[in-house]
Amino acid sequence: MPNVATVLREEISRLARKEVRQQVDPLKKSNAELRRTVAALKTEIADLNRSLKFLQKQEKRRLESPPEQESGKVIRFSPKWVRADRKRLDLSAKDYARLVGVSSLTIYNWEHGKSKPNAERLAAWAEIRGIGKREAQRRLELLSGEAG
Repeated sequence: MPNVATVLREEISRLARKEVRQQVDPLKKSNAELRRTVAALKTEIADLNRSLKFLQKQEKRRLESPPEQESGKVIRFSPKWVRADRKRLDLSAKDYARLVGVSSLTIYNWEHGKSKPNAERLAAWAEIRGIGKREAQRRLELLSGEAG
């Protein structure tokens, strides 16, 4: 006949294992789900980092390339064109410079071929190059209103 203490110990041990299993199994499932989620997030982060590096390279290349207009044509620059456009709009170098966003001395240097506009100023000049006299006067009035 088995010892009552041994049977009792085995029963307590069995019930304890059962209770522990009931408590641990959901935690194991939750832990496995969290590990899968972390792995998926790591994969997503790696993909996003690759995309970011690609876009950074692409943007760097775009900034290093010559500026383009919306039509895809490269903006060409000539000192003669600056002077001709200024005369066409019937503006002084000072007013023309205000429209482009540079100093009048810069316009003088552009017209005489002593300097060339940087990419940002070239784009501003290209925008001004396409406007008419009325639009130029309207923009100058708006600029005067901001200054006053």
